[in-house]
Amino acid sequence: MMVVGSLCALVHGSASPLMLLVYGMMTDIFVAYEREIQELKDPEKVCSNSTIHWSNGSIFETDDNTTLSCGVNIESEMTMFAYYYIGIGLGVLVLSYFQIFLWVSAAAGQTQKIRKTYFRKVMQMEMGWFDCNSVGELNTRISDDINKINNAIADQVSIFIERVSTFVFGFLVGFIGGWKLTLVVIAVSPLIGIAAVARLTGRELKAYAKAGAVADEVLSSIRTVAAFGGEEKEAERYDRNLVEAQNWGVKKGSIIGVFQGYLWCIIFLCYALAFWYGSKLVIDTKELTPGSLIQVFFGVLMAAMNLGQASPCLEAFASGRAAAKTIFETIDREPEINCFSEEGHKLDKVKGDIEFHNVSFFYPSRPDVKILHNLSIQVKAGETTAFVGPSGSGKSTTIQLIQRFYDPKEGTVTLDGHDIRSLNIQWLRSLIGIVEQEPVLFATTIAENIRYGRPGVTMEEIIQAAKEANAYNFIMTLPQTFDTLVGEGGGQMSGGQKQRIAIARALIRNPKILLLDMATSALDNESEAVVQEALDNVRTGRTTISIAHRLSTIRNADVIVGFEHGQAVERGTHSDLLEKQGVYFTLVTLQNQGSSNPANVINESTDDGYENIVETFRRGSYRSKSEESAPVARILKYNRPEWPYMLLGSVGAAINGAVNPVYAVLFSQILGTFAIQDLDKQRKDINGICVLFCIVAVISFFSQFLQGYSFAKSGELLTRRLRKVGFQAMLKQEVGWFDDPTNSPGALTTRLATDASMVQGATGSQIGMIVNSLTNIGASFIIAFYFSWKLTLVILCFLPLIGLSGVFQAKMLTGFANEDKKSMEAAGRVSSEALGNIRTVAGLAKERSFVEIYEQKLELPYKSAKKRANVYGLCFGFAQCVIFMAYAASFRYGGYLVRAEGLPYMLVFRVISAVVISGTALGRASSFTPDYAKAKIAAAQFFKLLDRIPKISISHTDGEKWEMFKGEIQFCNCKFTYPTRPDIQVLSGLVVSVKPGQTLAFVGSSGCGKSTSVQLLERFYDPDEGQVLIDGHPSHNVNVPFLRSQIGIVSQEPVLFDCSIAENIQYGDNTRTISMEEVVEAAKKAHLHDFVMSLPDKYETQVGAQGSQLSRGQKQRIAIARAIVRNPKILLLDEATSALDTESEQTVQTALDEARKGRTCIVIAHRLSTIQTADIIAVMSAGVVIEQGTHDKLMAKKGAYYKLVTTGAPIS
Repeated sequence: MMVVGSLCALVHGSASPLMLLVYGMMTDIFVAYEREIQELKDPEKVCSNSTIHWSNGSIFETDDNTTLSCGVNIESEMTMFAYYYIGIGLGVLVLSYFQIFLWVSAAAGQTQKIRKTYFRKVMQMEMGWFDCNSVGELNTRISDDINKINNAIADQVSIFIERVSTFVFGFLVGFIGGWKLTLVVIAVSPLIGIAAVARLTGRELKAYAKAGAVADEVLSSIRTVAAFGGEEKEAERYDRNLVEAQNWGVKKGSIIGVFQGYLWCIIFLCYALAFWYGSKLVIDTKELTPGSLIQVFFGVLMAAMNLGQASPCLEAFASGRAAAKTIFETIDREPEINCFSEEGHKLDKVKGDIEFHNVSFFYPSRPDVKILHNLSIQVKAGETTAFVGPSGSGKSTTIQLIQRFYDPKEGTVTLDGHDIRSLNIQWLRSLIGIVEQEPVLFATTIAENIRYGRPGVTMEEIIQAAKEANAYNFIMTLPQTFDTLVGEGGGQMSGGQKQRIAIARALIRNPKILLLDMATSALDNESEAVVQEALDNVRTGRTTISIAHRLSTIRNADVIVGFEHGQAVERGTHSDLLEKQGVYFTLVTLQNQGSSNPANVINESTDDGYENIVETFRRGSYRSKSEESAPVARILKYNRPEWPYMLLGSVGAAINGAVNPVYAVLFSQILGTFAIQDLDKQRKDINGICVLFCIVAVISFFSQFLQGYSFAKSGELLTRRLRKVGFQAMLKQEVGWFDDPTNSPGALTTRLATDASMVQGATGSQIGMIVNSLTNIGASFIIAFYFSWKLTLVILCFLPLIGLSGVFQAKMLTGFANEDKKSMEAAGRVSSEALGNIRTVAGLAKERSFVEIYEQKLELPYKSAKKRANVYGLCFGFAQCVIFMAYAASFRYGGYLVRAEGLPYMLVFRVISAVVISGTALGRASSFTPDYAKAKIAAAQFFKLLDRIPKISISHTDGEKWEMFKGEIQFCNCKFTYPTRPDIQVLSGLVVSVKPGQTLAFVGSSGCGKSTSVQLLERFYDPDEGQVLIDGHPSHNVNVPFLRSQIGIVSQEPVLFDCSIAENIQYGDNTRTISMEEVVEAAKKAHLHDFVMSLPDKYETQVGAQGSQLSRGQKQRIAIARAIVRNPKILLLDEATSALDTESEQTVQTALDEARKGRTCIVIAHRLSTIQTADIIAVMSAGVVIEQGTHDKLMAKKGAYYKLVTTGAPIS
């Protein structure tokens, strides 16, 4: 197929040069006819025997003693040529159809093969490989990368061949016609080449990178910026950095303008040279006829143009090859554990004894973290063994080793004494039933999900398994019973229901070994009891390994193994281990204390289902929104200050548009001169026209430059303005807005970088393009109608077709990608489900069936690709042949007009070339529009950001301020959930107050809401219920900048900006400029001064990105100095010393004690030694204060605080 396709492309490429031969002959005929007409005007001359005689019978000779032939029947000649044209046209139609059809079909076949092979290979990979390759990445590879390969091998190749062949044949035609002229033109054409090559974009992004880094730094540390009121300062800093990007953009615009101008200038000068030299050859040496002059000239031009057009194909090849590299690397990789292999034993009888001998293991994705160290355990057949231990101690890892998802790095795992590496994988996994903590269901019916457990089970067995798993009753209450769809990832089911379906799926395998990995942890008490009962029933007679965090569920296990740091440290029954007072004992005692607190349990159960629903909802709603586009008027409004530039640019564009039609006039004028008899006059005319060409060349150089420069200037100013406005809008949003993953710093900085520059595409250059095309078309039509309206109308019939074919080709080359995507979605769903849940798929040994489903789903896209190849081929062929038909009709009719109405033949050429040029310009303009639609969508997103009203306004005018700020704080029954996790209640009725000048300390385990309360006080968030009172004013009525100016904050990980130490300290107060004395004063208070003076650059030392050049203690002290400079009434210390070693902790602690004097202070600490001096200590748990008082009072109470202090445990 490919060979035939390439042949067709080759021949197709020769069509245009062939047309030139016809064109050349035709010109000669026209010229001869014109001479004859002129001679016969003289009544003395007559035409007989097709040479011109004097009326007295002697033969007429011209000045240079040649006879003139006559009797040209112009119409029949033209009819002849029309047939030639139609013939070439039809040939092209057929050839280009086959060329495209064959190549596209071949490519479709190949990509389908690649997809199948790739997916099959990926499904064979061992788990460790999936740990190192993210699923998202694999999915994009399957879809996008393979599409890139497809683009590289489909139509691009054939078009490339066609263009190259045109290039070769163009030169051939040139050399056949006249080698001297060809050489002259070739000598100049490299200059054209040079101009086409120069392209610059990379640098612009580099120039923006600096501003981008500022944006990224600010957005990543938005909380610090907000706390210190630095929004305006940051916007200014960002704007300063944008200047560079702007200047570079303008430079780029001007350079492109210069190059464009240069290109056109050279082309016109080329015309002048060629026609001047060519006319010499025609007139003086008679080496060429006028026809062959045209033939040569256009042959070479066409060749040069096609070489230029072939270069985009090379780009497609390059990206295709890059994409193919990663894909073939995967296809060639041999999996370490191949689940499709048939090797390995299958034991006849399995007892189910599992042993680990000195197993050491680490995950391939994190080779530096050792998970198991010399682990040795025995699991006896038929017993239930429970694994317990803190998280990260290697319990789940052992289960994955039993399933042979990984092979141990040292040691062996044996089943009945056989090393499991010697057993057949599929068979081994068929012995094992597994129920995980987060069971994965596939997006099909309940029955199908259970059937995944074992191929070929009957409905009775499914029902039996469902009954055993306590799932039968709830399934029967559903409207479609076993045919209920569980939704994507089982999202329609509750946690308990999913869990029971998963248990049924494990049971139907009738496994010898049952692995329960925290099978009940995600359930509430009621469902837990039901599921637990189901599990107890099925455990009998099987080797069962159970991992649980809730120790109540494993009391009745036969053996309990305690894990710590990847080793089995103890084993025995429940009562044995309690006596030992080891790992198990601590876990049990901890849990009993915690069991008085029911909140944990409830949270866990509701989590799951809810999040899934939220997820699917988000996905759905996000898609529909992204398509809006913004009105252009509004974009232009932002560009208003630049109107003089835009006016200049439009003038330039208008001149550029008029250049083409002018060319048509000059061109036909030259042809006309060849029919003039008086040789001197002929030479004079030609020289005059060549001079005109030169003038046009110079004009077009300047106008191109003008257009390029002006629009670049206005566009870059717009981009800069939009970026600045957008950045300010981002900084105005409340902190909660940044928690949404769609607004992560990375996403926002890309939005600033790309959206703003895309919007530019909808304004400046766009207007330029429109003006250019309009003047072009306008001028062409005026010329054409002025010289011959009849002929113009004939050609006009074809114009829509020519225009369409231009548009069509542009659309065709881009449009197909989208169709592909649609039909690939079904297959994509299969692949992403399989890869996303690869562990479950592997555990059920279902890789094969997924590969089969995937291959079925690929059939449809393949068929549609075949079908599309047909359509595409036809359209392409039609587009290519239209222009030949147009020539046929118009020249035939032109011939008639020349004979019947005495229309000078040069006008025929003038009209035709004017109209055809304008037609192609139309097509070109429509394909060149730099993604207008994209620009509008980008603008819409941008304006959505600008129009968003923040929930917490930071303007200086909203809200109340008051004179004597004392710093009294009360939390009245505050309830709060984070907007991104609405299902987790962080504060549930916080009540605590602190008087001015007192120190309040929060203690409690992590996640109990200590830091949250601080964020409410800063007004990063507002409480959902209740209020925070500051000096008796509810916080949501207080002016935000005023409130934050009274608060200094030192957090656990202080955020420093990438500037000098002095600037970082000055950041403490952004409302005024801070003198160096104050900085030094603050540094002394923070015990920082001596250390700074020891540095070579003292206060001018750069701290590096995020303060990376300094140690943590030093950063911490800078942060304290920054808070002191602010001279706040309220000081917030959020675990300010937790990250330090003892020595720096003492220095920092003294600094803090110094800073606390005379201020209201809220401290959050993990180390209790640091807060014993506090006036009030509040112990928090699950979002409420459970006890408060001074250190001594709480110690006397012997409650939670006492326990914390005596055990000395860090509270986590």
